[in-house]
Amino acid sequence: MKISTKGRYGLEAIVDLAIHLNEGHVSLKSISERCGMSEAYILQIFLILRRAGIVESIRGSQGGYTLSKAPSEITVGQVLTALEGPLAPVACVAEKEDHTCERYVNCPTRGFWESIMIALNDVANSFTIEDLVDCYNEMFFQSNQIDYCI
Repeated sequence: MKISTKGRYGLEAIVDLAIHLNEGHVSLKSISERCGMSEAYILQIFLILRRAGIVESIRGSQGGYTLSKAPSEITVGQVLTALEGPLAPVACVAEKEDHTCERYVNCPTRGFWESIMIALNDVANSFTIEDLVDCYNEMFFQSNQIDYCI
């Protein structure tokens, strides 16, 4: 499974938004400039995240975006699932009821793929946006050369 740019950029933009929460509603332009991403692409991402209930928007000169909940209440898994769909290595284990593969019932590898999906989702859901903000702050304020944060 490979996370697309939509998932990677979306997660990075959400972390940026969380870092700047104390500034009130944050404009897409400011997120775009700090993250080095296209404002139009971030808009597409934030529309998806707004529909998923992860961000809220306010229109007008003082408008912008904010998180719908505290960063400690939003998991990486929620963000990635909203942007990417189910986090699964193969499509057959991501499908809840509609198994289109005729070998699904007798597949000797299905358990393996399900185990990977469960592990991936457990990890993604164990990290919050607050965890990533803390990691960023640790990198930024202590040493700009950290290999791993979490």
